[in-house]
Amino acid sequence: LFTIFTPIYITLLDDLMNKRLSPFYLLTAAIAVLGAAIIRYNEVSDGFWLGFAVVQGANLCFAIGQVAYRQVAPQLPADVAHRHVFGWFYLGALALVIVMFLLFGSTDKLPSQPVHFVVLGWLGIVASGLGYFLWNKGATRVDAGTLAIMNNALVPAGLLVNLLIWNRDADLARLALGGAVIVAALVINQMWARRREQALRMA
Repeated sequence: LFTIFTPIYITLLDDLMNKRLSPFYLLTAAIAVLGAAIIRYNEVSDGFWLGFAVVQGANLCFAIGQVAYRQVAPQLPADVAHRHVFGWFYLGALALVIVMFLLFGSTDKLPSQPVHFVVLGWLGIVASGLGYFLWNKGATRVDAGTLAIMNNALVPAGLLVNLLIWNRDADLARLALGGAVIVAALVINQMWARRREQALRMA
């Protein structure tokens, strides 16, 4: 639930970096937040505010990374491909993980079964490795509103994967309603972006 506010951070940070204010992007991001809230909301526990604060810090870091990459990537020389420089992201993550493991890690919790290594390999190489590369490359090809909304499109997409592949339970009515709201936010954003592009061309 706490991760659904990332679209708001993306729109605000993108506006801040571009020294502008885009109320429409903020509106469509808020609609996407509403859609994800419909899907994910449950009663909160006693530790709500502490958990909320910690996860918002993570959300803000994730949003900063996406928006900053949108700003920096177009400045790369034309002969430098994204894949040639993206390795620095993984090296930075590795350096941080090594320090954190030395400080807080436990060798007792290391994988012990072959299936554990398979799962970690999938998550590390495909889901995180390839996934983050493609996500950030895609972020440079869309407007800030689309990027913001797609951050919450991951909520119904993830639940659908759990439902179809892992046979996990899901509230289908809430999933459908929330997913429809997120799609509506995307459609509204695209319609507005097209109109703005046409207006700029005519000007």
